[in-house]
Parts: sequence; structure tokens; C-alpha cells
Amino acid sequence: MVLGNRLDLSLSQRLVLTPQIQQVIKLLQMSQLELIQTLNQEIVENPFLEEEFDEEKYSSEEDAADSVSHDDVDAPLEDLESFSVDEYFEERGADGRDLGYFSPDAEEHPSYELFYSKKPDLYDHLLWQLRLCNADDDIRMAAEAVIGNIDEDGYLRATEEELVLLADLDIETVRDAIALIQGFDPAGVGAKSLQECLLLQLNALDLSDTLIGKMINNNISDIMKKNYNSIARQYDSSIEEVISAVKVIEGLEPRPGRSFLRSEANYIVPDVFISKTDMGYHIALNEDGMPKFRLNNGYKKLLSRKEMLTKEEKELLREKLRQAAELIKGLDQRNRTIYKVSKSLLTFQRKFFDKGIQYLKPLNLKEVASDIDMHESTISRVTSNKFLACDHGVISFRLLFSSTIQSVNGGVSSASVKDLIKKIIVAEDSKRPLSDKEIANKLREQDINIARRTIAKYRGALKIPQLDQRRRYEI
Repeated sequence: MVLGNRLDLSLSQRLVLTPQIQQVIKLLQMSQLELIQTLNQEIVENPFLEEEFDEEKYSSEEDAADSVSHDDVDAPLEDLESFSVDEYFEERGADGRDLGYFSPDAEEHPSYELFYSKKPDLYDHLLWQLRLCNADDDIRMAAEAVIGNIDEDGYLRATEEELVLLADLDIETVRDAIALIQGFDPAGVGAKSLQECLLLQLNALDLSDTLIGKMINNNISDIMKKNYNSIARQYDSSIEEVISAVKVIEGLEPRPGRSFLRSEANYIVPDVFISKTDMGYHIALNEDGMPKFRLNNGYKKLLSRKEMLTKEEKELLREKLRQAAELIKGLDQRNRTIYKVSKSLLTFQRKFFDKGIQYLKPLNLKEVASDIDMHESTISRVTSNKFLACDHGVISFRLLFSSTIQSVNGGVSSASVKDLIKKIIVAEDSKRPLSDKEIANKLREQDINIARRTIAKYRGALKIPQLDQRRRYEI
């Protein structure tokens, strides 16, 4: 075999994403809140980007003249280079004005952070109780290890063997520490399972030796399935006594650490407003909180004065200018694309905007892409994590896309079928809830032919429990 060098020519086609296209794709995928955060960060990092504000109008020429002082006149460059910081503060303080923290006689005030109140979490609450109790030092040390392994729901997520290795103590001391923590507030904390959590709460109520305790110990699955007759026969009790015990169990807290969770509200900000007017529907992009950009003239002039810049500085400013220009173009393209998609959705789903979710038509990404002459992947990016506000509330763009379910009168949207299932279950008799087959029969009465297993799938997607778990018993 002879080895040698040679030249070969070949033709191939491949898709190359330019930085500008990558910028547009990144902007398209962002939600309204993510976009605002990104733009505010770009303003900080890119000197060419400047936020544009509405210019203030003066009521008279005198106000305009008074607002301009000799301090606002641009100083020559050589004066700025020779002007020191000390001279600046001497000049600013010469007229007796207070210079704040630069004044030698200024009194230092305590920080506002010292007055900020933090809500204690479950860890702090348990540690506070541990410090107040009278226990041996070894048990205290083991109890701190136990508290450190309790999750936010209040359950102990470490085994006794792991705690022995962690605290470097014997297993009896660890067990005493666990028992100590399980006696703390909130009741049920430190349990290893739901069953133990409920039993700890019964102990605090002095109900562990009652029918309630027996049911928690032996019949958790029967309680979940609501097999109350079977439980009544097992303990030779009446169905009324079993139902009363179940009501007590339902009043217990399965997540004892819930009250110490720091819940953060997640706000949905619509990207588009679609409102009905006398002239038809009006589409408006949400610009609330969105910064308006313009290129900073000062840096553009600086870039034009090449003799003042080094080669590295020129390259850096050119790159920042390119990024700023691409960002502004990308934002404009993003807004145009979202508007086109919104207008297309309004055309396809006009009956939904007129009458509600029952009139939602089956629709897929390909139909919208063909309508506005774009690729399906672009439509997918535009509609992900985006919301619109209309007369029917704030809804996701993806709600307007749904699969087709065949009926007597043609295709029906799966979203409208889910809404019908929800309404049927809400209107059912809680003492005699409907089975999936009965729900399918009711839909068939409305000319919607759907299988029982599809009803079960949609019911699961709506997080609606099955028949036995929806049944309500009354004493």
C-alpha cells in the first residue's frame, strides 16, 4: 500500500446558522419576563445601547433656560484629564452643599438590611426548639444532624445508619434524637413516611389507640380507594363511624413543613393583547416594561475618532456596535413574527375569540406555518412559553393548537372535548359519580364519538381522580 498526498474537490450542502440568526432564534424562544431581563442586562453590558425615554417638555422658555447651568457644558478634553477627584469635591462643596457620605461630619446610619425581617424556615424553627430543650450534649449533636436531613415537607430523608456515621454516635443516641425531634412543632415533623407522619399527629391528639389509629396502621390503601364497607366489616364498626374517622384523617397534615415554605408567586405576563372593537379585533404587542433602545451617539463619535483609540479598543467597540445593531434588528424581527402568528391564529380560531373554548377548531403548526410562509420550527419557538390576553382570559398560545377528534359533524378539537369532560364531572352527583363509560355516553349524545380509554387519558391530563376517589359519603 502506497501512502501519498492528493487533492479532492467535493460539493455539499449544509445549514450554517449565522450569529444574527442565532440571536433571532434565542429572542423568539424567550417569554416576556425573560426578554425584559435580558434586555436590561444588555443595556448594562453594551455601551452602544441606550434606553430611550420620553423627553420632558418645558412649559416655557424660561423653564428651559433655568434648567441649563454652566455645570452641564462639556469641558475640554485636556481639562478633564488634568482635573483630579479632590478638586472635584472641593469645587462641589465650596458653596456649602451637603456632600452626603463625603462630608467629614456626616453621621453613619445603620444599614437598612439590619431592619429586614426574614421569615424563619423549618430548619430555623426546629433549631430554635432544640436550643430551648433540656437534653444531653450527645443527643443535641445527633438532633442537629437529624434537623439537617429533614426536607422542606418535614420528612426525615436519612436512615439511622447514615445519621450514626454523620454524627459519629451510637444508634441509641440517634434514635433518642429522632424521638426528640418528632415531639417538636409542627406535629408530624421528622417522620420517615406518610403513615408515621399521620400517627405522630394522632399521638399529639391522644387518638392513637382509637379506630382512626387502627385505620392508619392497616388500611391506608382502603382509605385511598374509599373501601369503607370493607373497613367497617374488619373492625365490626358502622359505616358512619368509619366515615367520621376518615374525616379526622383528612384533617391531618400530610406535609407538616408546608406552613414554613416560602412560596414565590409566578406571574404570567401576556405577550399579546387581542381585543374586540367596533371595527373588529385589534392585535397589540405588550410593551409594558420593555426598554426602548437607541444607539449611543457618544460612542459612535468616539469610534469615528480612530486616532484616539488603540487597535484592541477599536475591535472591541466595533464588536459591541455589531452586537447592538443585531439585537435591535432581532427585536424588530421577533415583534413582526409574533404579530404575524397572532394574526394567523385569530383568523383560524375566530369562533373561539367570538364565543369561547367550545368553538375551538383543530389546528396544527403546519397550517399556521403555511399561512404566513414560515417554517414549523419557527412557529413552535414563537408559541412556546407565550401567552395572549383576550376576552376569555390570559391563555397560552399552545391552547389554540389541538388535535382532531372525529365526530358526526366532522372534526372536534381535543381541547374543547377536555372542557366538556370537566363540565360533565363538575355537574355530576358526588354521591354517584359517573364512570368513564358513562361520560363517553354523554359525549356521544352530543355527537362526539370517543373511546372510554381516551376519556381516562384526558381525565388524567386534567388531574381529575377516578370514580371511587370522587365519591362523597355523608353521615
